[in-house]
Amino acid sequence: MSNSPWPLLVLFLAVLLAASWPLGIWLARLCSGQLPVWMHKLEAPLYRLAGTSADKSMKWSHYSLALLAFNALGVLVVYALQRLQVWLPLNPAGMVAVSPDSAFNTAVSFVSNTNWQGYAGESTMSYLTQMLALAVQNFLSAATGIAVLFALIRGFAARSTGVIGNFWVDMTRITAWLLVPLSIVVAVLLAGQGVIQNFDAYKDVSTLEITSYQQPKNGQDGQALKDDKGNPIMEDMTSGAQTLAMGPVASQEAIKMLGTNGGGFFNANSAHPYENPTALSNFFQMLSIFLIPAALCFAFGRVVGDQRQGWAVLAAMTVMFVIAVVAITPAEQAGNPLLTRLGVDQSVSTLQSGGNMEGKETRFGINASSLFAVITTAASCGAVNAMHDSFTPLGGMVPMVMMQLGEVVFGGTGTGLYGMLIFAILAVFISGLMIGRTPEYLGKKIEAHEMKLTSIVILVTPILVLAGTALAVLAGAGKAGIANPGAHGFSEILYALTSAANNNGSAFAGLSANTPFYNVLLGLVMWLGRFGVIVPVLAVAGALAAKKRLPVTAGTMPTHGPLFVTLLIGTVLLVGLLNYVPALALGPVVEHLILNAPVLSAK
Repeated sequence: MSNSPWPLLVLFLAVLLAASWPLGIWLARLCSGQLPVWMHKLEAPLYRLAGTSADKSMKWSHYSLALLAFNALGVLVVYALQRLQVWLPLNPAGMVAVSPDSAFNTAVSFVSNTNWQGYAGESTMSYLTQMLALAVQNFLSAATGIAVLFALIRGFAARSTGVIGNFWVDMTRITAWLLVPLSIVVAVLLAGQGVIQNFDAYKDVSTLEITSYQQPKNGQDGQALKDDKGNPIMEDMTSGAQTLAMGPVASQEAIKMLGTNGGGFFNANSAHPYENPTALSNFFQMLSIFLIPAALCFAFGRVVGDQRQGWAVLAAMTVMFVIAVVAITPAEQAGNPLLTRLGVDQSVSTLQSGGNMEGKETRFGINASSLFAVITTAASCGAVNAMHDSFTPLGGMVPMVMMQLGEVVFGGTGTGLYGMLIFAILAVFISGLMIGRTPEYLGKKIEAHEMKLTSIVILVTPILVLAGTALAVLAGAGKAGIANPGAHGFSEILYALTSAANNNGSAFAGLSANTPFYNVLLGLVMWLGRFGVIVPVLAVAGALAAKKRLPVTAGTMPTHGPLFVTLLIGTVLLVGLLNYVPALALGPVVEHLILNAPVLSAK
């Protein structure tokens, strides 16, 4: 059994609160355009080149078109850089062109802030592709999410203006005055802990021990030889050398976490010692993931003129987050019940394996790995410092559930809070039906038009997840990627579609997803999961911006106290999670029952 995980959780939340409060003040000024004069002067030439100005606001339809066009162009650029990298500079390892289906999947993945990786970064992408394609989109996709949130906040704060801001101005300010400065600070901190940052060629080194392994034997035609039963013929091999990948990692690692992107420079992601070498760097990374989402709650309260509103939303997020940590940590500390041995008298002994350390780094342990797993899936990040595929069934279900809630428990940069505000609109609508009063939220009446759009936002991702999972388990190409038949294999597919539709990017990793079938399916799901939600959210923002802001009366339902926090949590759990209960029963729940059956029968 590991040491108590709760001091780490308390420390994390305390540092998060202390760091996010002042950042929230700056984010509120960014949203409102209250910047120093010198910043306005530096921005002005950029706006003139783009044919716009800081004073020119857009209606929601124009904002949406600009956003979609910008991100569609981003997909084309990232796709082209992958396909052409063999002829481009900064490719010391001689990486070849990425296949069309994988390049499509990766381009959509990074533009949509999903950062799903069906490839191994150190053996697929050149330094130029990692920096110019992937790292750039880490900034731009994160800025896009925050821009959408700013538009929605302005919709609540506006007084019958009908406009929600300027997309080009928002993108410029968020990138230049928020993401870039923060990334520089975090990159320096990570480099100080040992995260590498160089352009060196890959290094061949001698290992301390000779490694013995087996690999399929190839014939003269280069194809694997097979025996009479069709199994590959294996040959014994030994090696005393290892190739160490190099690269500009710290700079990409910083925005990977701050932008809740999650795409790793290396295939092992934040479990790799060059990406996450120490317990302190691990803490920095966890803090970076939640920093902007938490600060946006404070910014929201300031911009709408009632800081209690931001505290209420933050409280709802924190309660659900703590519950998830409390659920996953004991599950991983308990270990695998099959490792419990029977005593001489056939009674079940309490001897355990020391917890479930399979797939976890010893330098982090069970507590930090469990906390990281909840943070990365609660925040739409997708970075991992442990193999989620090796978690216990119930432990692995927790990250899955955090995504299935709609990535609203802190969530991605911007996306988490605008998702939670959509649930808040639904919560006040439900409460209005209970008391027979037209629902209001932050002085804006919530009517049929807003509720239709809210329904679309909430239903997009469950439809994509469940329909995509059904297609994958029915199609032969989908089932071919399963390495673990049965309930666990179903969980791997369900997790992959959940991660893609909710733009998380983490994976169970037992599924062979780098195939044309999964690359295309997941690519389409990622795009629709991102922009199928963003467009109706912007439509909600436009509708709210056109409404008058009503004064608070004796009949107005308070939306800042414990009662509303409870109502909001209940709405998220009931509406966001119930869609997935049957699918969860077929996957992790069944696997848990099967895993515990021998122990239960012995009792």
